[in-house]
Amino acid sequence: MKKLHITLIGIAILFLTSCKEEVEIPKVTYDGTGKSKQITRADSTQIQIADLPLQMEGTDYLIHPVADLSIRERGVKSRYGSSSVNDLSFTISNYGEFEITGFLQNLKFQKVDSDSIRKLTDKPVLIQTATYLKSVADKTNNQIMVYTMVDMDTNKDGKLDTSDIKALYLSEISGEKFTKISSDFQELIDWKLISSKNRLYYRTVEDTNKNGEFDKKDVVNYYYIDLSKKEWEIIGYEPV
Repeated sequence: MKKLHITLIGIAILFLTSCKEEVEIPKVTYDGTGKSKQITRADSTQIQIADLPLQMEGTDYLIHPVADLSIRERGVKSRYGSSSVNDLSFTISNYGEFEITGFLQNLKFQKVDSDSIRKLTDKPVLIQTATYLKSVADKTNNQIMVYTMVDMDTNKDGKLDTSDIKALYLSEISGEKFTKISSDFQELIDWKLISSKNRLYYRTVEDTNKNGEFDKKDVVNYYYIDLSKKEWEIIGYEPV
């Protein structure tokens, strides 16, 4: 009987622990200021590294992915003159067809005939995808990159991660003209390029009831940009 009692207590503790772990942090935390928390770089266990550069077909620029490498004590033995880092991966990004993916702190751009390297941005961000729109470049000569990233600590937990709102940005292939095209505090749902019209379509959801979550009671917004034009004009439309 005593064993059964102990077993039941153990099951109850496990149940309560699992319930606690399932509680999700809201995407947005409101404090009346309408601003996100300022992120500062203070973690001394992080060192910044870059992957080897890559070049999008038909462009004159090298792109260097940059991110923080986390150094863990477990399994890493260091001594004067040598170190064992067999359990660390120094690869911080992946490259598919015209797309870089990862959890990157920045991208740096370098023209192939120059030693000068420029940052995409000076502010803290977490870049998840960077896509080169080659079909647009082939038809219009406008060489454009599309980025999905986190750029604001919207839940105010002191860090940028996938628990914060995802945003959509554009830039030229040089990294210049870096422009946010989704609105602050609106979560990017998805984006799609319609090559026949050189249009970038995208959707965002707005937390209109201010409950910190995005649900069926909130409003979905629809936009597109004509990428054949030099100026990126955001045009809203209503398909429903």
